[in-house]
Amino acid sequence: MANLITVQEYKNAEGILNQKDDPRLDVIVPQVSDLAKKYCGTSFIDFYSSSKTEEFSIHDAFTSTIIVSESPLVAVSSVQERTTYADAYETLSTSDYEYYVDTSSDAIVRTDNNGRKKSFAQGVASVKVTYTAGYSATPSDLKLALFDLVTYYLKDEHKERRTIAGATLQNQGTTSVRDNTDFPDHIKRVLDLYRVII
Repeated sequence: MANLITVQEYKNAEGILNQKDDPRLDVIVPQVSDLAKKYCGTSFIDFYSSSKTEEFSIHDAFTSTIIVSESPLVAVSSVQERTTYADAYETLSTSDYEYYVDTSSDAIVRTDNNGRKKSFAQGVASVKVTYTAGYSATPSDLKLALFDLVTYYLKDEHKERRTIAGATLQNQGTTSVRDNTDFPDHIKRVLDLYRVII
């Protein structure tokens, strides 16, 4: 999967000209990208130009809306359903009003030919959706937060107490919430803007 930022972008943003920290940055930058993707629950750029296929198991007779895992939803190329996992998938069509794509909520709504909600077929992996989602490039505000997160790990600011040449350095807590080991507040605020909560 693609990194959200590159080592060179980080160095340019921080005005770093030397290569002294490059070996550490080559390790930290991909890990920070992966950490942000996991925390936010979306991959941001991985499925913008290449499709993702997801299967959904429907366990009740009332589910008419499914929400895809990647965000924001860009386009849906196919929605398929089957009544049992032994059957082949049948492709649904928007021209027959069999589903509606709601990009504002990253959802696909099953409909009948009058545009009313209808339940998806029940069963294990009964619905399969192929779609694209995300951003063409990492959003600028997210990049800024990731640059700060790289610095946070590069300079070991995540460690509360360090001893350097006999002197003890006490780093300030990373959050205003007591006993919270979360991201620093200014980074968390930006990541939370992109966090997908289902």
